[in-house]
Amino acid sequence: MLDLTRLRADIPAFDDTAKPSRVFLDSAGSSLPPRVVLDTMIEHLRRETEIGGYAAANERLDDLHAVKTAIGELINADPGAIALGDSASRAWSDFFYSVPLAAGDRILISGADYASNAIAALQRARQTGAVVETIPSDSSGQLDLDALESMLDERVKLVSLLHVPTNGGLVNPVAEAARIAHRVGALVLLDACQSAGQLPLDVAELDVDALSATGRKWLRGPRGTGFLYVRPELAMSMEPGRLDLHSAEWTAPDDYTLAPDASRFEFWECDVAARLGLGAAVRYLLDLGPAQVYEAIAERAAYLRKTLPEIPGVTVRDRGTQHAGIVSFTVGELDPIEVRDRLSAQRITVTVSHRSSTLLDMTDRGLASVVRASPHCFVGFDELDRFVEAVKALT
Repeated sequence: MLDLTRLRADIPAFDDTAKPSRVFLDSAGSSLPPRVVLDTMIEHLRRETEIGGYAAANERLDDLHAVKTAIGELINADPGAIALGDSASRAWSDFFYSVPLAAGDRILISGADYASNAIAALQRARQTGAVVETIPSDSSGQLDLDALESMLDERVKLVSLLHVPTNGGLVNPVAEAARIAHRVGALVLLDACQSAGQLPLDVAELDVDALSATGRKWLRGPRGTGFLYVRPELAMSMEPGRLDLHSAEWTAPDDYTLAPDASRFEFWECDVAARLGLGAAVRYLLDLGPAQVYEAIAERAAYLRKTLPEIPGVTVRDRGTQHAGIVSFTVGELDPIEVRDRLSAQRITVTVSHRSSTLLDMTDRGLASVVRASPHCFVGFDELDRFVEAVKALT
């Protein structure tokens, strides 16, 4: 069992002695990093001021490689199959824009897909003559596997899957969908932005060709970090849309050689301190025991799904049959932004997910926005009760 006192002692945000203490329910947005992340980054930034960025980075080459080792341990991947980047969106795009597409090719996206992914798919369709199609959701709201199977043919080149949407707690059946897509040779790109750090991720079991994730959410790393996993044999055969002297070597006046692994999806220039901070965050999770962290998050989200609907006028908007740590809801006719701001005045942090982020799903459900609460393992049940009472007072 996790030690809540220790968890909170590890978080600089809780050094604040102001009363009432802050109730933090936005790990689906940008979570609270543990102290080791802050210390790791500050230590490196100070070293850069002492000897310069190049020399400071050279001192940490082993530690930078260890970042990939830690991520590989978390998702059951070889470190060579991982590319570090500055965000999940960048990681997702770097792979997506490297998939060859031609006129008549088909790109399948899910009904709950994120705006950035959908926009990228639409842009490439305009550029190449490919077609973007939406995989329907079933009656529960999750990806309809039967519909997916019926849509497949040899023209489907890529299937974009969303593990957990940004606007609710459903968990899509990724492994089943990937196996179906592979029957026609389609590539499967998984957006794990909202699942990395709160759900088990095993790329072998999920059977995906690529996976993108961010550091700032459930992994509790710094902003400006993310990573891309690419199936090793695929990484060695793909050429990214952009290259530099890190992702490739200039071998002749008219030739170059690509890096032999997923590092071909990286650029040389990067925020070294942030990457070291990401490694510290992942290692912190591994040391705590991911299974315990995942269980604690699930318990807290389940508690909110049980208690919030008991408040007259409050509707939990989560769909699906399996649920993650995001709890989305509305409070009567109150604008979700007003709910967020009135809770913030009581030092309770939630956020709002707008229709523009998940246009297809929210439009289908007739929702303009929802309040999003996402408790991590460091949130106490007494804090959840305080949040529930605050929501009750709004009604």
